[in-house]
Amino acid sequence: MRTQVVIVGGGPSGLLLGQLLHLKGIEAIVLERKTRDYVLARIRAGILETGLVDLMREAGVSERMDKECFVHSGTSISYENELFSINFEKLIGRNVIVYGQTEVTRDLYDARDAVGAQTIFEADGVSIHDADTDAPYVTYLKDSKEHRIDCDFVAGCDGFHGVSRQTIPDTVRKEYEKVFPFGWLGILSETPPVHDELIYANSTRGFALCSMRNENLSRYYIQCDLSDKAEDWSDDAFWDELKRRLPEDIAEKLVTGPSIEKSIAPLRSFVSEPMRWGRLFLCGDAAHIVPPTGAKGLNTAASDVQYLYHALTGFYLDKDSRGLDTYSEKALARVWKAERFSWATTNLLHRFPDQSEFDLKMQRAEIESLHFNETAQKWFAENYVGLPY
Repeated sequence: MRTQVVIVGGGPSGLLLGQLLHLKGIEAIVLERKTRDYVLARIRAGILETGLVDLMREAGVSERMDKECFVHSGTSISYENELFSINFEKLIGRNVIVYGQTEVTRDLYDARDAVGAQTIFEADGVSIHDADTDAPYVTYLKDSKEHRIDCDFVAGCDGFHGVSRQTIPDTVRKEYEKVFPFGWLGILSETPPVHDELIYANSTRGFALCSMRNENLSRYYIQCDLSDKAEDWSDDAFWDELKRRLPEDIAEKLVTGPSIEKSIAPLRSFVSEPMRWGRLFLCGDAAHIVPPTGAKGLNTAASDVQYLYHALTGFYLDKDSRGLDTYSEKALARVWKAERFSWATTNLLHRFPDQSEFDLKMQRAEIESLHFNETAQKWFAENYVGLPY
């Protein structure tokens, strides 16, 4: 089998890249280790930057998103009993939307089906060969038989634990990582959101986040110990702890109910450089991880897709390889800015086990600066809505 681009990973970044390439007449086969149902069952973020929204529209997959999304012109931050809003529209004239990552993935799969593009599910044992030559190929196992796809390029969109990053030799690859000393316990519940904007809460008991997927589906998080297990937290215990971390008037309005999903996610900042080795290009979580504070994960992957999509179209349509040659440099420049924002916001809002009284006073001063300083709010808004590509 032969194609122009093999995309390893059938999550939203790989699917979006494949859809954009298809519209330019560039062939791509997507390999996914799991089933389609498994991919669509994963619960992920729901805040989309303007850049990702524009890419969805360019890819021709925005119809349902445009009808069903919630436009958010700002976000709210609380500390103790204070609650203040950062108005993106007023500060920078842009906004974000709330539309679940699962729905993004579903729309992209439907679009791929509609054009008959090839997606191979349950592709086990994927291996990338000769990526540092002009003739790379990918092998995988399907139904106990090995298959081979020859190609021009490989796009590694297979996440942190995927094979793509590990294909780059240790002598070439350099990794940077910070692991945070806590996790997020999150639940999904069929309850109305407590507020019309997201609430990022700093409290003496730890961080909390009030988010939503639609008018009757809410997503809530609380900071927890890394040693905690989701099954150790009853729904009642979660709701009680969440209320303690919110301003009193917000807590009183909180509608509780049975959780339909509950999990704990560790927090880390991670970057692998370079994002290109020969004809292998890394996208998204294969190359970098951000803490979920500030909703940069999927959005940073989308910026990678944008750079790689234009680089590949430049190569195939204009016989111009400059975009490929500068891909890693461009992508990493924006990645590190997103890492900075997520790292700074995580430090601003969480309780750390080794914080001194001085540290806590400095954290409080930072939050109050964000509350009352328009310049600080503008910087926050620019980063939250998404820096330009």
